Amino acid sequence: MKITIIYDNNAQPGFESGWGFSCLVDSNQRILFDTGDNGQKLIHNFKKANIDPKSVNKIVLSHNHWDHVDGLEGFRKFNSEAEVVHPNTFSEPTEISPGIYSTGSLGIFPKEQSLVVKTEKGNIVITGCAHPGLENILQTARGLGQIYGVLGGFHGFSKFDELEGIQLIAPCHCTQHTEQIKQKYPTQFKQIRAGSVIEI
Repeated sequence: MKITIIYDNNAQPGFESGWGFSCLVDSNQRILFDTGDNGQKLIHNFKKANIDPKSVNKIVLSHNHWDHVDGLEGFRKFNSEAEVVHPNTFSEPTEISPGIYSTGSLGIFPKEQSLVVKTEKGNIVITGCAHPGLENILQTARGLGQIYGVLGGFHGFSKFDELEGIQLIAPCHCTQHTEQIKQKYPTQFKQIRAGSVIEI
């Protein structure tokens, strides 16, 4: 299973950065999670990563904020066939592809879903902005099995003890306490940005 960070506030050389988040989960299907805030930059980064946008089977949107959905229109010019899973589609954890789950819509406003991807090492939790609280997302995800890793936007998350036992911790985008997380979990911490690849 491979996760490619397609869009982030920061980017590797040759990739374009922008305020927002998007990643591609490459497992039994190719699932694009969020689309960043700019379709042109999103497609540029697809091409830079040598990934055909037409190969995406499904698009999952975490929540309806512009920095996660505004790239969708530009992406659909290159792939109009992929199914779109909107934030309010599921009210509880639901398998959307073999071994890949939506947490269901969490929080009050905005409603937000995260992804849980099953791997041989444990589950990977992928968040958009974690508006419902990362601790609440992790609690829901633990109902689907042991968590190996968590990545994405953590927002203002500061209950760092909730990350105990997680082997891969990769905050990006809107995370406010990245340095504190890195200091507390230096061996589990992984820096990610547009162009980064995580293989499990």
